[in-house]
Amino acid sequence: MATVEIHAGVCGHITTVRATAGEGYKVRVTLESTCPHVWKISGDVDEVDALQQIGLRDGLPPALEAAYTHCVHAACPVPSGLIKSIEVAAGLALPEDVSMRISKEE
Repeated sequence: MATVEIHAGVCGHITTVRATAGEGYKVRVTLESTCPHVWKISGDVDEVDALQQIGLRDGLPPALEAAYTHCVHAACPVPSGLIKSIEVAAGLALPEDVSMRISKEE
């Protein structure tokens, strides 16, 4: 199982994505979040084919499409964390932390 904990930033919402590998490249996904918009993603991504989630050449992967349907903020980091959890659970990526440090210069 791969777990990704996402602290979304100034909104203060926290989301935990858990992805568990099944047969082949099937991955079962569960989301827990303090964000009501992220909760809506759950029903659309409960089980996905990991190979359909890792490329952008044929348009948005189904999991990203579901996430962007429900997320109201374009910069929300949850869609990226969702894809990362699926990749790691399926053995298509290593479990390495990512980060963004955001500042504004005056």
